[in-house]
Amino acid sequence: MTSLVLVALAGVAGQLVDGALGMAFGVTSTTVLLTAGFAPAIASASVHLAEVGTTLASGVSHWRFGNIDWSKIGWLAVPGALAAFAGATFLTSIPADAAEPVVAVVLFGLGGYILTRFAFDRSGQAVRTGRVPRWVLAPLGAVAGFLDAVGGGGWGPVGSTTLLASRRMEPRKVVGTMGASEFLVTVVASAGFLLGLSSSEIPFRVVGALLVGGVLVAPLAAYVVRLLDARVLGTLVGGIIVLTNARTFLRAVDLDDLVGPPLYLSLAVVWAAMVTAAVQGARQARRQPEPVDATSG
Repeated sequence: MTSLVLVALAGVAGQLVDGALGMAFGVTSTTVLLTAGFAPAIASASVHLAEVGTTLASGVSHWRFGNIDWSKIGWLAVPGALAAFAGATFLTSIPADAAEPVVAVVLFGLGGYILTRFAFDRSGQAVRTGRVPRWVLAPLGAVAGFLDAVGGGGWGPVGSTTLLASRRMEPRKVVGTMGASEFLVTVVASAGFLLGLSSSEIPFRVVGALLVGGVLVAPLAAYVVRLLDARVLGTLVGGIIVLTNARTFLRAVDLDDLVGPPLYLSLAVVWAAMVTAAVQGARQARRQPEPVDATSG
């Protein structure tokens, strides 16, 4: 019962972050599950099975609000789904002891990506709407899909942030297109986990608890985003993911006692500096006047 409560809390944490940032449900939830003692393949499989329902609902919602660029769906989703299947197969084919440091490194990198992306966010710059080349979309989908399966999350942190940084798409189109594409990626990754793990190994009670925790807190997540600036929350969450997975990796390779304390201290100092930069950026953004429509009046 206690473990199911922890899983539900993982869903709560993941949904709070995802609802506020539009990404990182998988990264956050998988990090919590690994910290609670779940094997990497089980953690990623549970997260992806829970996400089948959430990504479907998200895709339908974005479709109804016109947030999807259908010309990019196939170029992102198909390579992403194939790579996610490969990632799921890879993760289920290696022993848990060997998988743990690999997944920790992937999550550490994703956490660092989230950390720097939000700490130095300057999203107030103008969007230069234009064409995103297909030779960019396909590899981007493949990399994001593989990391999503291996790390339990990564589709949003890698794919969404890259497209947002290009400033060639409206933010709502980026979120909607990546969200709709993620459904296929999640379904195929889940199929890979189901093939690689026996049905007795799939903790469906864990999947249910994760899903329930995420669904119940969804309204609260929408409220949190109004209270805390996204760049500050993203920097806070990214730092937690980095520190947690650094500890997981060092423990897996038996180096925690040797290099752990100085490394954690160094990471904490860098994290504090980035949080400070994010807070200053948020304050500066609030002080900027709202743009005036020159054609009005």
